Amino acid sequence: MATDTPGATVDLEIGPVAHGGHCVARHDGRVVFVRHTLPGERVRARLTDAAPDAKFWRADAVEVLDASPDRVPSAWPAAGPGGVGGGELAHVALPAQRAWKSAVLAEQLRRLARVDLAPEVAGVPGDDERGGLAWRTRIDLHVDAEGRAGMRRHRSHTVLPLADMPLASEHVAALGLFDRRWPAGTRVEAVAPADGATPIVLLDGAPFDLHANRPAPRPNARAAVRERVEVGATTYEYRVAAAGFWQVHRGAPALLTSRVLDAVGDVAGATVLDLYAGAGLFSSPLADAVGPDGRLVAVEGDERAVRDARRNAHDRPQVELHAGDVADVLTGRRGGVPAAAAADVVVLDPPRTGAGRRVVEAVAALRPERIVYVACDPAALARDVALLAERGWTGLEITGHDLFPMTHHLEAVAVLTR
Repeated sequence: MATDTPGATVDLEIGPVAHGGHCVARHDGRVVFVRHTLPGERVRARLTDAAPDAKFWRADAVEVLDASPDRVPSAWPAAGPGGVGGGELAHVALPAQRAWKSAVLAEQLRRLARVDLAPEVAGVPGDDERGGLAWRTRIDLHVDAEGRAGMRRHRSHTVLPLADMPLASEHVAALGLFDRRWPAGTRVEAVAPADGATPIVLLDGAPFDLHANRPAPRPNARAAVRERVEVGATTYEYRVAAAGFWQVHRGAPALLTSRVLDAVGDVAGATVLDLYAGAGLFSSPLADAVGPDGRLVAVEGDERAVRDARRNAHDRPQVELHAGDVADVLTGRRGGVPAAAAADVVVLDPPRTGAGRRVVEAVAALRPERIVYVACDPAALARDVALLAERGWTGLEITGHDLFPMTHHLEAVAVLTR
């Protein structure tokens, strides 16, 4: 078989890690992004994308010829070569996973933001004891033609049935989602709060009664969960739509909230903006931080999340909630007045694509002394850091958090000052 066709195997010397869960190798002068391997290894890899005119190829390591000392038996073999996505680092020892992510974060900052920092990506307390498993409080499954729940093959729409999902928390695992048959072609979502509160299963977005094995019959069936987050000596309660956004790692809400509160500093009486506020994870703690004489302005584009945030902060009159595109709300382009003319601190937690130029310009116009940026993608963070640096926010501190063990994803909190 020709070595320039998908399915062919090639022997490769593996180079450094790259953003996206793969390492870089070269074959006949061409860059090959290789999954399921480690820097310094020699592997036999199966080409998965190998168009003759492509700038780079993709491959899966299917045989290890010389192994890295950081290689371990896969914690999730079903996510190995040819398997489902979502566990591309399951063959890497936990300390090496964090070193991998630290290297990627530093490389993205250096390449895209021209910043020479080397933030360490640290694990979440309790993850080492669990072997980096059982952390997901939310999972999203697809059902194959035979009614078996599973996940899609990496870079494919093909559903591969699963017997279990090792990253799922014990409360999710206890639902037995893989032990039953589902309507073919449907989507199954499960949400189980970390404290063991009542879980919810959705079938194609609608509440599903596991005991009756049918969609919940009542039109007003419960479609939200209760989440509790302990921050210091305070316990915050949140109502969150089961189909809405919430941090998936069982320890992420408390960890990130504590980190944000530390980063904003003393804001008593100040005006603080909470952008991309979601259901208000940060809003209530920040409202308590600014106090009754301060102002907390929260902006979120999802109407459902805004309804949740309004319920969650109903007893804090210093909270103002705005629904709509963040840039539009900040500039008054929705036909009203801007949500704020100035701010002392801006907190933002944008989606994986980042904030982007319009939001950065709107934030810069508020001239905050401090910006706290919670990022789930290092490339998007680096691009936005570069935009903010052009506008005067050149002071930069970054911490990294491994909120997605066994995957290439990471979370980072950046603090920018003028």
